[in-house]
Amino acid sequence: MASHNNQSEFHDFLPLMADKLGGELLIEELCNGFRLLMDPIKCVITFESLKKNAVVLGLGDLSDDDLLSMLKEGDYDGDGVLNQMEFCVLMFRLSPDLMEQSKCLLEEALQEEVKNC
Repeated sequence: MASHNNQSEFHDFLPLMADKLGGELLIEELCNGFRLLMDPIKCVITFESLKKNAVVLGLGDLSDDDLLSMLKEGDYDGDGVLNQMEFCVLMFRLSPDLMEQSKCLLEEALQEEVKNC
């Protein structure tokens, strides 16, 4: 199960980023990650843009089904794509260690996202 191994590596990486950067810079980095993965015309992450850019996140060996599952897991409004907020929330949800360490980081990140809209 390659997807579980990649996700485990990610679980270890996000809390490290949070500790190093703090909440505001972490959300900035997540937003940068979103921009790298998004479709530049639609300004959302589509299956096609995720598949094309998955290598950026170290997810290049994930199957189409794994990528679709990731997209579906983060797609709260059911439109088949991830907007920036859905992507950031998904990244936090994929890192339970980070959520346990500091729920205020998520609150800070969400407040920052609202200010940027």
